[in-house]
Amino acid sequence: MRPIPLSLLPILSLTLGACSLQWPGAESAAPETTSSVGASKLSVVPPRAPRPESNLESNDGYRLDAGDRIRIVVAGQDSLSHSYDIGSGGTIDIPSIGKVSARGLSTVQLSAAIARRLKKNGSADAQVTVQVETYRPISIYGDVANPGKYPYVNNMTTETAIEMAGGLKAGGDKSSVTVGNGAQRRQAASTSPVQPGDTLTVTGQR
Repeated sequence: MRPIPLSLLPILSLTLGACSLQWPGAESAAPETTSSVGASKLSVVPPRAPRPESNLESNDGYRLDAGDRIRIVVAGQDSLSHSYDIGSGGTIDIPSIGKVSARGLSTVQLSAAIARRLKKNGSADAQVTVQVETYRPISIYGDVANPGKYPYVNNMTTETAIEMAGGLKAGGDKSSVTVGNGAQRRQAASTSPVQPGDTLTVTGQR
């Protein structure tokens, strides 16, 4: 094979050097592909679920009864927006529409019932909101220092209720507690939840 003339070596060197270079933008294309893949992975991650509320009215689960104090707001009608105590008969007396039964209803259901009554009286577009201001009290009896009625607070347990009543008497046993309303009573642990209107009875060691 004939040797390459020395005059051609500079041209050959430049040609080989150009072949080893990448086209402009070749390095930036790869990160863009990686970024798009990463974005597709992020898009399928489900959103974080909201924290559950501790309020009794959440999920429309609380049922109103005598002893609850509620706040009713009627948009545009200040004379009807007021706080009401639910009486022993389970009703509230609202000016211009009279008595409305609240017992056994949720705040949402009572809002709808008041709106229907207002509609009959000519307020077709009445927007009504009902909220509980004060829950009906609980009763604590038996071997506690200060038996009686006490205000309900959110997230109350039998243990916190007993502490509110001054704690146990001598010989009292907090593992022997019944909780309930009326005939529906149950044996309760110290961490058992207490609902508005419940009666707790603590029995001593026998």
